[in-house]
Amino acid sequence: MAEIYSVALGRAELDLLNFKKQIIFIILGIILFFSLVFFDYHSLRSYSKYFYILGLVLLIGVLFFGQTIRGTKGWYNLAGFNLQPVEFIKLVLILFLAKYFSSASPKTKEFKRLLISGSGALLLIILVLAQPDFGSAFVLFLSWLSMIVLVGFNKKYLLAIGLILAIVFSGAWHFALEDYQKQRIITFLNPSFNPLSQGCNVSQAIIAVGAGRLAGRGLGFGSQSQLKFLPEAQTDFIFAVVAEELGFSGVLLILLFFGIFFYRCLYHLKRINNDFGVFFILGALSLIFIEMFINIGMNLGILPVVGISLPFLSYGGSGLISSLMLVGVVESIIIRSKVNY
Repeated sequence: MAEIYSVALGRAELDLLNFKKQIIFIILGIILFFSLVFFDYHSLRSYSKYFYILGLVLLIGVLFFGQTIRGTKGWYNLAGFNLQPVEFIKLVLILFLAKYFSSASPKTKEFKRLLISGSGALLLIILVLAQPDFGSAFVLFLSWLSMIVLVGFNKKYLLAIGLILAIVFSGAWHFALEDYQKQRIITFLNPSFNPLSQGCNVSQAIIAVGAGRLAGRGLGFGSQSQLKFLPEAQTDFIFAVVAEELGFSGVLLILLFFGIFFYRCLYHLKRINNDFGVFFILGALSLIFIEMFINIGMNLGILPVVGISLPFLSYGGSGLISSLMLVGVVESIIIRSKVNY
């Protein structure tokens, strides 16, 4: 919140509209978090198919009635607030996969389980690609792939998936990707490519990260963010803002926060007394780690810029609320696993 406030000052937003909106998002997210903590997660398991259908409806609806922002038709406008359904679809996908893998018979062949889980994920991914939102679609795919790895599928299937991906990427490069998307990939491989356009974002982020040093320049005194050199400072590049204004100390605090969260979830994982709870927590951890890794990687110039926010820190109501809901379900699973059913 402090960095969102700082960036708002640099943007001359005297009414601090985004900052005020984020406060509302936090309050709403905390309410939903505690609601899910005290809610019996077994009901979520029972109604997972209905949540999946609702997710499909939201994704289809946004293609017809959604608002277009930066070339992506992926938001519903509700009373001045933008709702991005794909953020909640990530939660729906984890719920769907946890329900399927926990319900599938041990006698079910691996290929059939791979096909059914992959088809469920692919349908959501295709609808997200239609917006088009390649970053979120990639996160959904990685979430499914992580679950496949953690469930313990045969390595031959993973190799087959890798081969299919190589073929699809080759075809997409020649027939599907727009020029600006190709430039993002080229910039990732060579950050000095086109430094005044696509490469500028990465270069400015790297400068901001390095400028913070140990203690940072101080809240509101980051030149890259305050002088508008850093694009999307409140969302995609919030990590660079933290690194510049709070320095390595601030970065270490963020990494410590995520580290404690992952450790506590894994610590309780061995005490979960049902497969659904185990798979859901693994899926939740995978999703948050993927988004954290991609966002920080974007800011450090080791991954291409794909428009993925940093969980819990970036501006945006949909992402913050869905992350808090996800953690709320995890907490509900941990609490109720102490009771024998």
